[in-house]
Amino acid sequence: MNLYEKIKADLQRGRFPAGQALKQAEVAELYEVSRIPVRDALQRLKNEGWLEPHGKRGVAVPQFDPLEVEDLYLMRMRLEPLLQTLAQKNLTSETLGRARDILDTMEGNPSLSAEQIGSLNWQFHACIYLAAERPTLFATVEQLHRQSERYIGYQSRSLHYQSTSQKEHYAILEALQQKRENEAAALLATHIETAGKKLVAFFHTARNSS
Repeated sequence: MNLYEKIKADLQRGRFPAGQALKQAEVAELYEVSRIPVRDALQRLKNEGWLEPHGKRGVAVPQFDPLEVEDLYLMRMRLEPLLQTLAQKNLTSETLGRARDILDTMEGNPSLSAEQIGSLNWQFHACIYLAAERPTLFATVEQLHRQSERYIGYQSRSLHYQSTSQKEHYAILEALQQKRENEAAALLATHIETAGKKLVAFFHTARNSS
């Protein structure tokens, strides 16, 4: 795991609280590396929305924004069912088997970190979406997932949602295997919307109580 991945994983785990400034010298000392890789890693994380500008040239962990979460899930719940439906006609037993293997990996490892859960979650959906052969739409959906990544830790850790999410994943896969594409699309939209609404409510509550 390189420095970028280590810092990203720690952000996802909540090691750095929202609002905390990350100074290059302190980060370099924490990870026992020189400042040059720290500078590059922090810049990349800022470009991807994991960090925000702070002061003249510094960065800080952004506050969690309920409105951003809402925008993300509203876009995802419209685009992802569309992409999944477009993929349906191209889904093979091999692709569906690979998707099930990913779910089984998640199911069989209850101690997975937030980062690992987020990665496997995307691998499951991407495995199906790629079959649509719609690179522009896929790239847009992939970007939305990247923007949602920093919230995965709260979803799995604070909301204890992983068990419910897994059941919904298996239901979606079952509908796809039986070629019930409308049902699969509806299940996916509900899957995204339910998790999104829970997360929005969580951050609203956290903001009001602070």
